[in-house]
Amino acid sequence: MGKKSRVKTQKSGSGATAVVSSKEMMNFISELLQKCSSAAPSAGKEWEEYIQIRGLVEKIRKKQKGLSIVFEGSREDYFTDLMSWAEENNASCDGFMVTNFGTEGYGLRATRDIKAEELFLWIPRKMLMTVESAQNSVLGPLYSQDRILQAMGNVTLAFHLLCERADPVSFWQPYIRSLPQEYDTPLYYKQEEVELLLGTQAVQDILNQYKNTARQYAYFYKLIQTHPAASKLPLKDSFTFDDYRWAVSSVMTRQNQIPTEDGSRVTLALIPLWDMCNHTNGLITTGYNLEDDRCECVALQDYKENEQIYIFYGTRSNAEFVIHNGFFFQDNAHDRVKIKLGVSKSERLYAMKAEVLARAGIPASCIFALHCNEPPISAQLLAFLRVFCMTEEELKDYLLGDRAINKIFTLGNSEFPVSWENEIKLWTFLETRAALLLKTYKTTSEEDQSLLEKPDLSLHSRVVIQLRQAEKQILEKASASGRAKRLHFEKKLEEGAPLPRYEESDIALLENTGADAKLPIILRKLEEVEEGQEIQVEEHSHLLNGEKVLYEMDMEANRQPVQEKVRKDVNSALDSFGSSTEKE
Repeated sequence: MGKKSRVKTQKSGSGATAVVSSKEMMNFISELLQKCSSAAPSAGKEWEEYIQIRGLVEKIRKKQKGLSIVFEGSREDYFTDLMSWAEENNASCDGFMVTNFGTEGYGLRATRDIKAEELFLWIPRKMLMTVESAQNSVLGPLYSQDRILQAMGNVTLAFHLLCERADPVSFWQPYIRSLPQEYDTPLYYKQEEVELLLGTQAVQDILNQYKNTARQYAYFYKLIQTHPAASKLPLKDSFTFDDYRWAVSSVMTRQNQIPTEDGSRVTLALIPLWDMCNHTNGLITTGYNLEDDRCECVALQDYKENEQIYIFYGTRSNAEFVIHNGFFFQDNAHDRVKIKLGVSKSERLYAMKAEVLARAGIPASCIFALHCNEPPISAQLLAFLRVFCMTEEELKDYLLGDRAINKIFTLGNSEFPVSWENEIKLWTFLETRAALLLKTYKTTSEEDQSLLEKPDLSLHSRVVIQLRQAEKQILEKASASGRAKRLHFEKKLEEGAPLPRYEESDIALLENTGADAKLPIILRKLEEVEEGQEIQVEEHSHLLNGEKVLYEMDMEANRQPVQEKVRKDVNSALDSFGSSTEKE
């Protein structure tokens, strides 16, 4: 969060070096909007589309050179004003100061000993930039009439930030001046740096991020120039792509969810000073005190005087850190790689498999994750793979067999296999799938390591190669784990080992265990997302110190219609089996 700015600053509102007619610029903007709004490219054409969009953006940036509003001096010059402003508005300022920590950027340094769980930092609501403060600002009239702003709080915050930055007497000027002038998010990468990600599991999200940002910029550029409610916005005379990229990155790296004043719902906010804290492994230690109406943070651990104070951003993967925060975290205990899996609708057993999955609360097409730790798969993915690999007879048993409903609870439990053959199939599938994904990379882990040892490697290239290498290491572990499990269950089958059977009492035991692999699927929050869902959620909701609160709500809201359709399909498929398929 406290990344150091590495770009020059220019005088506020000065120095326009390019002159371009409004008609010419509008033509560029219209072309960009059309390109970004066209149908998704066919598989394998995403990179080509990215190059085309980037080319249009670069033409626009060239025409807009010198038109952006930034500040004189360096970012560091404004930290004293930030601390004074915080103190004037009753925020905590004792016990820490903003310090440059080199490769980690700016962060908070303890100026005294701080004990673990000690409340050391609080920021009152009036200092926060929120969707509500945006509604009450010069942006209010446009917000009340534009559905995109109303639906996307993160975009509203970005425009709130830009409008306040353009106002020299804004209440938030001390905060805004302390922000970086440039970020390390992929929106700032050179084309050749993005190209290093081709073949990775993260590249599509990065290409989508750029496309979405370009589309939003083009849409709002036209809106600001033509909508009557935008006539008084300070952005009307100058709204550059670089302005929007900066604002989007500021929000993306800093936004969090807080409760509204009455506590009835959540809203997005930028939290000054607190957002200077850098990340480390641990637990969430930030909350919101509704009684005192302030954001509060307790110390994650004991800190000695002059040590850096860290917070935990949440259980994000390194891909999420790179895309949304602009850094790679070397010792990420929560790193994982996304993997798309689904039951083919053309498969003869599709309706049956989809129904079993629906009863377990899992869509038939999902984005799952392979984890860096053992086991590499979650209870949800284990359940999916078991159903994915079921025979027709096994599916009948889980749909119509004796205690079929109770059996759903065991799908994600590693102690109760469907059959030895089913376990062999699923672990063989995982082993093979991970190995195939590894073949999509253009380099090996060893070659990546050699590249990382080059002293002249750019910061962005280094981050990209670290991410690429981490993905491969997770896939290598997953493939090796799949092989080991396959061999284990092949031995069980060969030995004729009895299959573990659950009793009715096991259901209650499952509910009380803390182990992820033993929890009933339907009692756990589904961490994976139905295909096509994730990008939409990213645009409409974001993070509370790392947790996607609206994420699960959107999943629940959209899952039921899918299940109802599947149930209608499966009813006819099951009719032919009749009551004779039920076990006594």
